[in-house]
Amino acid sequence: MAKDKIILLETNIDDCSGEVLGFTLDKLISAGARDAWYSPIYMKKNRPAYALSVMCKEDEEEELIKIIFKHTSAVGLRRTEVDRVIMDREPTEVETKYGTVKANKFSYGDIEKTSLEYSSAAALADEKDVSINDIYKNY
Repeated sequence: MAKDKIILLETNIDDCSGEVLGFTLDKLISAGARDAWYSPIYMKKNRPAYALSVMCKEDEEEELIKIIFKHTSAVGLRRTEVDRVIMDREPTEVETKYGTVKANKFSYGDIEKTSLEYSSAAALADEKDVSINDIYKNY
C-alpha cells in the first residue's frame, strides 16, 4: 500500500459542448493527468452544466491548468490537495483461451485483484475477431 498527495482541479462549465469537453479530456490525459472526467450538474437558476475534474501530480498542474483555460470556457478553477491511498501494483500477463493479455495485479494487505489492460484486451479481441467481453470473461 502506498500513500501520496495528489492535486484535484475542478471547474464548473455551463457554456461548452460535449465535443469540446471530450477533446479537452483527451488533451488532459495525453498531458499526464492521472484521471479526468466531467459530470452533469445544475448551477444557479437551474442551468444545466458540467463539473470538470482533473487529478494530477503537482509538477503537472500548471500545464493542465493551461489546457483547461485554453480549450474550455472556464475562467477559474478550484485546487485541492488530496491524500490518496493506492493499492500496490505489479504488471503481469494472464492467459486467456484466445492468447496472452497484459494485466495488473493489485494488492492491499490480504486483498488481491487482477485487472486486464484495456488496450491489450482490445488488440487481442481484434486479432481473434471476438468481442472484448469474450476476452474479459475468459481469463
